Amino acid sequence: MAKENLTAARLRELLHYDPDTGVFTWNVRAAPHRPSGSLAGSLHYEGYLRIKIEKREYLAHRLSFLYMGGAWPRNQVDHMDGNRANNRWSNLRDVTPAGNMQNIRVARPLSSVGLLGVTRQSGRFVARIRVGSDRKYLGRFDTAEEAHAAYVEAKRRFHPYNTL
Repeated sequence: MAKENLTAARLRELLHYDPDTGVFTWNVRAAPHRPSGSLAGSLHYEGYLRIKIEKREYLAHRLSFLYMGGAWPRNQVDHMDGNRANNRWSNLRDVTPAGNMQNIRVARPLSSVGLLGVTRQSGRFVARIRVGSDRKYLGRFDTAEEAHAAYVEAKRRFHPYNTL
């Protein structure tokens, strides 16, 4: 990502942001194929909307903070519903990297079980959760669903930024 040296005033000259929809549109003709009023940005393969402004790419969710508050977010921007393309103002919050990690909603693609917080061990399913630097053992279960339910319950108790 480009160094974020764009100002809020310049951003507002170039783009309009609708906080209710999360959509950016051009106030100016940005290019021959981008007339005033057209949608700004394109979806990146990771699911984030990127907008090119004056030869630099910016993430739309970060631009939302600059547009609405006049300053770049201090930390990471969390999409509370887990949808990286949903840039509605009510869906975004400035959180620490640890807070952002607390809002992970799905297991990693290489997970052998496919459920957050669950691993298979000796034919049964184990639930664990990370709280700060500690990993808490939540129990051993007969089914992956039972282990996942224990994980979700613990997540609601220990992760204040969680939205499950």
